[in-house]
This record gives sequence, C-alpha cells and structure tokens, in this order.
Amino acid sequence: MFTTMRKALPLIPLAALLAGCGSTGGPGQLTVGVAFETLQTEYWVASRNAIEAELKKHNARMLEAIADGDANRQFEQIRNFITRRVDGIIVVPKDAQTIIPMIREANKANIPIVLFNRPPAESDAVSVAVVADNYSIARDTVDYLAREAAKTGRKHKAAILIGDLGDINSIGRRDGFEDAIKPHAKWIDVVARIPTEWNQEKALAGLTNALQANPDIDFLFSSSDLLLPSVASALKTAGKYKKRGEPGHVLLGTFDGDATAWRMLQEGYVDAVGVQDLYFDTAETVRAVLDWRAGKQPPARIVDKGFVIHAGNMAELAPRMWGANIAK
Repeated sequence: MFTTMRKALPLIPLAALLAGCGSTGGPGQLTVGVAFETLQTEYWVASRNAIEAELKKHNARMLEAIADGDANRQFEQIRNFITRRVDGIIVVPKDAQTIIPMIREANKANIPIVLFNRPPAESDAVSVAVVADNYSIARDTVDYLAREAAKTGRKHKAAILIGDLGDINSIGRRDGFEDAIKPHAKWIDVVARIPTEWNQEKALAGLTNALQANPDIDFLFSSSDLLLPSVASALKTAGKYKKRGEPGHVLLGTFDGDATAWRMLQEGYVDAVGVQDLYFDTAETVRAVLDWRAGKQPPARIVDKGFVIHAGNMAELAPRMWGANIAK
C-alpha cells in the first residue's frame, strides 16, 4: 500500500526557479508542459481535460504532448518542454523506470515535475507523484462484493480479470483482490485468474474460456472498466448477463469509474465500482506544480484513497464519479 510521503522534496529557491523556468505564456501567465503516455482510454482523456481545466482556473497555459506508448518519444517531449523553459511539467509516464532520466533532466533545469497516476521507481531523482491507492480501492470494492455474496448464504465461484503486470497499478489491483478474498474464503472460491494485458480480445477469450470451464462462475472482478465490453459480451454468450435481483446474476465489480461502469451500475449489471477520484487527483497535481514553483514543499507522494460506489450510495456519490458526469 502507498504511503503519503516517500521523502521531503528539497525547496528550490524561487530565484532559481525563475532563472530556470521563464514562462512562455503571456505577462504573468505560467506555462505548464503536460505529457501523457497515451490518450487511448476514457480515463486518460477525462484526466487530460480536467488538468487543462484546472490549469485555466489558475491562469496557466498548457503545452501538450502525447507519446503514444513510446518512452523515447516521451523523453524528447520532456526535453522540448525544458528547452521551452516551461514553469512546470506534469507527466503520465510509460512506466516507473523510464521516467527517472526525465525527472533528472527537469531537476537539472530547476523545473518542478509532477507525475500523474503512476509513481516512479525509487531513486534520488526528485519529483511529486499523485497516485490512486490501487490496492485499497480494489480491496474495498471486492470486500463489498464478498459481503454481498455472504448474504446469500451460499458459496460463490469467482474470477478476476488481471491487467498488465508490467503496470504497478495493475499489481496493486490484483493484490487488493487477493487480500479482500482471504477473509471471505468460506463464501468465495477463486477458480479463474485471467491475464488480459489490458487487451479486449485477450479478456474476451480468457473470460469465455473460464466460463466454459466453470459455468457456475457467479462472482467477477475486472481490474479496469476498460474491459467491461468484453465482460458483457462473454456473459451474454454464456447466458449470464443478468441484472441485480434476477436469477443467475453474476456479482460484478470493476475499477476506474468511467461512463460505461456508471451506466452498467445504474442498469443493475454492475454491483460495485472502485472509483479513482479524478477531480482530487487533477487538483492536487496542479497544486503541487504551483506550490513547488512558489517555493513551498509538497510531499513526494500524494495519495488518492478513492471510494466505492454501489446501489446503496449511488445518489450520494454520483457527483464525485467522473464517469457519471461524462455520461450526463
């Protein structure tokens, strides 16, 4: 599980920041370089838009770069931001290792650099990371499902769709699932752990095979809302796509909080969603850049605890769920 602080960041004197980061915006306007590894999911698009909106609130201009999954391209994009003397950098890194030299380059230039959603590997390179607690959000989501299963008084057979284990977020979600299941072993028997690498075709094929081998699977956790179309397709083919309260309903939990998850929760096909608090994340990311630039000391890691939304709290939590707002 993440802690809220890895080590204190050294304060960079304001004079040094001004010498190293002259704004490329208009008079009095800061410019922040924003580099995303990809925009291939609804979550990343929503995050990009929310960061832009948050920067505008602070009269800051956004320079944008998308690496399309290429770490070398992202390094060049960060170097370009540095050459253009931006006032701060926000980056969604491809992975924990390749971001380290990029952080070092920003450090040399005295430019604050904040990582969004993915933390760096341990090193002496100085950055801020705003990250969701993937472990605890997944654990709490699966714990809710397990308690619902226990209410039925019968044992359930469970499956998990696992993401790309090269992604630290995916590892946290898998571990959260496993640890949530342990106290409920009386009610839950995990019969399938399905690798997907965040690929729809692999998810569909894997879940289809699992349902054929174990047609009585009635408890399912998807490590990302991204995979819900494959989940729905596989359940429909197996004749198991049923709403809450209908005979044969599969207890279904998922992670992220996108518009598809919201609609399926409303319709009764999804029982619980672990939501990344995107609005907290983007506000804290921009705040960290501005505080660091102003000579204040942000923590090295800022953790989003997220929340679990389900039928019992939908009305209360829908305004905080980014996917619910997109769906509107």
